[in-house]
Amino acid sequence: MEINLISDTVTTPTKGMLEAMMSAKVGDDVFKEDATVNALEEKTAALFGMEAALFFPSGTMANQTAIKVHTQPGEQLICDHYAHIFNYEGGGVSFNSGVSCKLIEGHRGMITAQQVKAAINPPDFYHSPMTTLVSLENTTNKGGGAIWDFEEMKAIKEVCTANGLKFHLDGARIWNALAVTGEDPKIYGTLFDSLSVCFSKGLGCPVGSVLLGSKDFIAKALRVRKVFGGGMRQAGFLAAAGIYALDHHRERLKEDHRKAKEIEAILSEKAFIFSVSPVDTNIIIFELNESVLDTNAFMDKMNKNNIRLISMGSGKLRLVTHLNYTDEMHSHLLSILNRF
Repeated sequence: MEINLISDTVTTPTKGMLEAMMSAKVGDDVFKEDATVNALEEKTAALFGMEAALFFPSGTMANQTAIKVHTQPGEQLICDHYAHIFNYEGGGVSFNSGVSCKLIEGHRGMITAQQVKAAINPPDFYHSPMTTLVSLENTTNKGGGAIWDFEEMKAIKEVCTANGLKFHLDGARIWNALAVTGEDPKIYGTLFDSLSVCFSKGLGCPVGSVLLGSKDFIAKALRVRKVFGGGMRQAGFLAAAGIYALDHHRERLKEDHRKAKEIEAILSEKAFIFSVSPVDTNIIIFELNESVLDTNAFMDKMNKNNIRLISMGSGKLRLVTHLNYTDEMHSHLLSILNRF
């Protein structure tokens, strides 16, 4: 039995999801004639109370498209130093948009309105880049699945409005956040100029993200998606998985969170663990006490037990619970950790 916890992107479609995919009504989405893609876009836009939506093959492309639409070359965006758009999108901010990032050292990937205000370059000082965009991430990947306080995001929005800045949310794991907070997704639609949501992580779809915004924003995003090569043809087979996931997989995210908390509890009491980041959702980030157990020995034992996890660098290791991580796998993992 292999237990793959490197990410929540390793899932495979459930039987019900596959049936929905195979029975999808499809057309050519490049001509906006795929009924199932159109239905997913409309469903997601309505869920968040936003005017329009656009289906993408990946969250990275959705984020990069939003940045491209919101900015001009030579400008600058503000984000946390843990941000996915800076660390894990291949340098796309600079490559695709010619934009630089002003990095803020926040708490677990989350910054404050005061920090954002202090980071804005004076618009009349032509020696520095023009600040035009603020980007947040909820939940924070590198921050261990941390959930933003909505009131702090509202305060940042006020700073953006006062300074004429656009406001984007990388909501790749927003479904995990919503499963914990119980918030109405529509409150996000009132706050952000654009919002990306991913279906191939916690919701268990094989492919796909959706970018949300105003009708005018999405019209511009459609052109950028074309330039980036993101136009797909009979993409309804993939979009059907997204519709199924919205209807059947959101509530079960709480199971992933429960298992993650139980892993956190085991790790927290072990002498070979130096620290465990607080677990809010489905991501567990921890560091080993190298004087007791070094990383190579730990990883070797995990590999021998067919348990896969990843290193995030700087001595940090990560486990991510997900749809295909069964109760049997969970019991086995806890048993292995207990026997160290």
